[in-house]
Amino acid sequence: MSVENKTILRRFFEEIFNDQNLAVADEIVAVNYINHNAAPGETPGREGLKQYVAYLHSANDGIRFVIEDQVAEDEKVVTRWTATGTHTGEFAGIPATGKAFSLTAINIHRVVDGQIQEGWLEWDALGWMQQLGVIPSDV
Repeated sequence: MSVENKTILRRFFEEIFNDQNLAVADEIVAVNYINHNAAPGETPGREGLKQYVAYLHSANDGIRFVIEDQVAEDEKVVTRWTATGTHTGEFAGIPATGKAFSLTAINIHRVVDGQIQEGWLEWDALGWMQQLGVIPSDV
């Protein structure tokens, strides 16, 4: 099961987040998906995830997610990843800066019967905002 769940999460990042193939979400993300770290105003469930991916790409040119490490046990998959791109549109209330960024994060997802049910995220928001020049680097 752990290997299968890791494969599902690879599809999540590569096909949904990188390729913007939102139809894949209908296959591997539960309709009532719970994002425990949803962005303010994010619609709940699978549809909210699809909207978020579209929004993410509309504001960050060339954004790509690279899986650095993955560990799975039972229903849980932990993925450490890096995202790179250029901030070209309003995102999370921050006007476009035109600056490139590279941020790191760790997700934990719960997968049941081939579908992602829940997700938790810890990411370097401070580092991202410093790269965009929103917060001074010496903070």
